Amino acid sequence: MELNTFLALLLFAFTTSITPGPNNMMLFASGVNFGFRRTIPHMLGIGVGFLSLLLAVGLGLGALLHTVPIVYTVLKFAGGAYLVWIAWKIGTSRSIAEKESGARPMSSLNAAAFQWVNPKAWVMAVTAMATYTNEQLYLLSVLLVGFAFAAVNVPSVSTWAGFGSALRDWLSDPVRLKWFNITMAVLLVLSLWPMLK
Repeated sequence: MELNTFLALLLFAFTTSITPGPNNMMLFASGVNFGFRRTIPHMLGIGVGFLSLLLAVGLGLGALLHTVPIVYTVLKFAGGAYLVWIAWKIGTSRSIAEKESGARPMSSLNAAAFQWVNPKAWVMAVTAMATYTNEQLYLLSVLLVGFAFAAVNVPSVSTWAGFGSALRDWLSDPVRLKWFNITMAVLLVLSLWPMLK
């Protein structure tokens, strides 16, 4: 892979990782409700889960989806249903979670598994592999795409948790928090619209 192509890949990985989408909306809400430190497993789970999805698409799953499009359709709608459920949980949350409360941030395993039903993650993975792999050096180019995303994904998504954590004190007011959580739930559902068409 040429340097210019790799730099374009890094830019693609950065912009798709840092722009609003289901993961970043959930991390922002988690940063507010649980703080940055307690959201770290969620961030790491996104990184590991997306990398595993990306490599699987590059190593043949993408071809399967192209051959059997119903599988992709089922994944999109399953992911959409799960996101609506998460949005409901966020939207009905009414207090900033402290360690003693029963509320918990998303675990690494749950965040990793979510990538496999996240419509934006599938679009990113399929687009990256279709655009940035080279048939002559296919395996190497698949690994380079994976490396590029691994390098930028967690730092990019962590900014959303950081923003949420920075607003934690301001949102300790129950009325502000209520409307913040409702707004985040609505935005999370709206983030599905472009991906479910």
